Amino acid sequence: MSKEQSGVIKAWEATLRKTQAAKKRANSIFGTVSVAHADDENEEDHDHNNGGVALESYQAEKVLPNGDYYTGQWYDNFPCGQGRYLWTDGCTYVGEWNKGKTMGRGKFSWPSGATYEGEFKSGYMDGNGIYTGPSGDTYKGQWIMNLKHGHGVKSFANGDLYDGEWRRGLQEGHGKYQWTNGNHYIGDWKNGKICGKGTFVWSNGNRYDGNWEDGVPKGNGTFKWPDGSFYVGNWSKDPEEQNGTYYPSGSSTEQNLEWNPEDVYKIHLSESQICPGEKVSILPSQKRLAVWNSSKGGGEKPRRMSVDGRVSVGVERPFDRMNLWEAEDVDGNDKNPMVGKPLEADLLGLYVDEGFPKRLPIKVPKFVKRQGETICKGHKNYELMLNLQLGIRHSVGRPAPVASLDLKASAFDPKEKVWTRFPPEGTKHTPPHQSSEFKWKDYCPLVFRTLRKLFKVDPADYMLSICGNDALRELSSPGKSGSFFYLTNDDRYMIKTMKKAEVKVLIRMLAAYYNHFRAFENTLVTKFFGLHCVKLTGPTQKKVRFIIMGNLFCSEYTIHRRFDLKGSSLGRITDKPESEIESTTILKDLDLNFIFRLQKSWFQEFCRQVDRDCEFLEQERIMDYSLLVGLHFREVSHSGDLIPSASRINSGGETESDGGPRLSRADMDHLLLDPARWARIRLGVNMPARVERTMRRNDCEIQLVGEPTGEYYDVIMFFGIIDILQDYDISKKLEHAYKSIQYDPSSISAVDPKQYSRRFRDFIFKIFTEET
Repeated sequence: MSKEQSGVIKAWEATLRKTQAAKKRANSIFGTVSVAHADDENEEDHDHNNGGVALESYQAEKVLPNGDYYTGQWYDNFPCGQGRYLWTDGCTYVGEWNKGKTMGRGKFSWPSGATYEGEFKSGYMDGNGIYTGPSGDTYKGQWIMNLKHGHGVKSFANGDLYDGEWRRGLQEGHGKYQWTNGNHYIGDWKNGKICGKGTFVWSNGNRYDGNWEDGVPKGNGTFKWPDGSFYVGNWSKDPEEQNGTYYPSGSSTEQNLEWNPEDVYKIHLSESQICPGEKVSILPSQKRLAVWNSSKGGGEKPRRMSVDGRVSVGVERPFDRMNLWEAEDVDGNDKNPMVGKPLEADLLGLYVDEGFPKRLPIKVPKFVKRQGETICKGHKNYELMLNLQLGIRHSVGRPAPVASLDLKASAFDPKEKVWTRFPPEGTKHTPPHQSSEFKWKDYCPLVFRTLRKLFKVDPADYMLSICGNDALRELSSPGKSGSFFYLTNDDRYMIKTMKKAEVKVLIRMLAAYYNHFRAFENTLVTKFFGLHCVKLTGPTQKKVRFIIMGNLFCSEYTIHRRFDLKGSSLGRITDKPESEIESTTILKDLDLNFIFRLQKSWFQEFCRQVDRDCEFLEQERIMDYSLLVGLHFREVSHSGDLIPSASRINSGGETESDGGPRLSRADMDHLLLDPARWARIRLGVNMPARVERTMRRNDCEIQLVGEPTGEYYDVIMFFGIIDILQDYDISKKLEHAYKSIQYDPSSISAVDPKQYSRRFRDFIFKIFTEET
């Protein structure tokens, strides 16, 4: 045995002795009242039970060094059972505890007078509970991770009442809102606003039945008077979009004939505003317990790093002691991922199993500030960029009637395309320009104009992103298909050159694609904003076709890791050494070393949407698509190492270990203080989550999904399904037949769409799991 290995074993044995002594001391003061301070370390007892240490909770009263006060049941250095905790800032919690966290039923009180009484889970308000705000607002209903989620009733201080569904802190789903003036609304809600179909009834008997958007009537609807007269038409805050017909009843008067639909917006609805939700000053999950800190004095030796980057080799912390005993169940079964291997070495992070590589710290890749090369004058594609920008200005800026979302079948006809000539001197409809003459083609222009409207894209912002003064950027190398990619300067849009076959596939499936987006607003499928072609004049008559897509990774967050995942293994590894991997490098299936853990409601929505999207792609005979995943790690050390969520440093300078379900403790709790900010989070975009590190065995030829290690990281996730234009045509069938001779058919990417969909889903549902 080497000196280093001998030192490791001795260090572990010393840690084990300290742990056993600490558990004996906890047992020795059963039933006593104590004040927590460093001298508690000197109390020992030698009671044994069947050769082990007996551990039981006991009643304790503790005044912590920072002034916090706790009285109640205590177990292994933590509140556990019934207890009351008083923080120095005036917050109190009375109720059930489990290993230092509020868990079960309890009551949390704020110094402002606000209270929450109900169910808790791992420090969060989670389950059924009643929240009473300082101003008198009361909510009674379901909660998930500090947010109203599910059915609930909220009584506002001014007398208003909402009874209905909630989602992530805001009204969403079906609900009824009753105003104190007698008005009420029954119908659909979204992000805290009236949206969808519903009925608004005024106290004077007037009522509106129809569609709503952003809290006001929008679309088809009917306004009725008590005398039986009514107005039917298209509603909008924009008077130019309004149109309808008034139908009088036998008893109606002339004054109703002069009625103006704009009165509904300016007068009738002005006295019925939705009360905003209260902002909580601090959440229960943010309240730290002083007992989580080490009970040792200030003479503690500084922490050092283990060889795999984890903190605290040779340093004892409360959670180190707890985890040591939790690693085995009552039957002695090892719960450590490295089953059947010495537990002590793995706890120190130094054990290297014959089947596993050494677990080294994960570093963030080198950050690339600006991706791609700016296309300036002299660049080979400079004229093509100018042509593209001129064409987009023409297409988007061209006057067109207001498009209804209900498009006719003729709008999707492959022959529905518009050619425009752009001579240098300009025409009646095109401006003069410095480029060579070219022709511009718009494919199905009405469909893409309506898609942009469906995606809530402002035409002026869209033109500014693509056609503004800033040049496009060309990515350094074409993709596997040979297509070139360009990014707008603000990173919002990506432009990809296309083959004629891909254009045909998109036009063929365009109606189904459009209907899919109308039916499922949370679809993960790539958003397409325009399909165009530039035909250069001259001898070559070269045609360049391109699609404009949304950039999934356009965010204020730095994307540290990017993965392109298909669920196949052949060739699915990055041929770059670790030192050359940058933040823009696209990693593949065999590079993946994480499992993604989503909060329960998000995970359920994710599974449903992946099924819907794969069924759509399968029906359209599409294969070879990928799930593109981007990760922003929330905790990175100054040296560039990722900091596991179980090794966070709290304000007292100690390391905390928190294995409960979480979006994130410090930063994400701050986000939860303002539920309105959740409106920016949707499936696959800005999603708080956790990832668990995995490792593949060295002695396994191909292990697509590694084995979990219990090492977690807080992240912001971005993901979506890309590359959806590959038809299972004759070339792909031949590729499948040829590669099947040489390789395992299940490992190759080119397979039948039905088989591809099944394999893709099987893989995705292995690497995405529910946070428990």
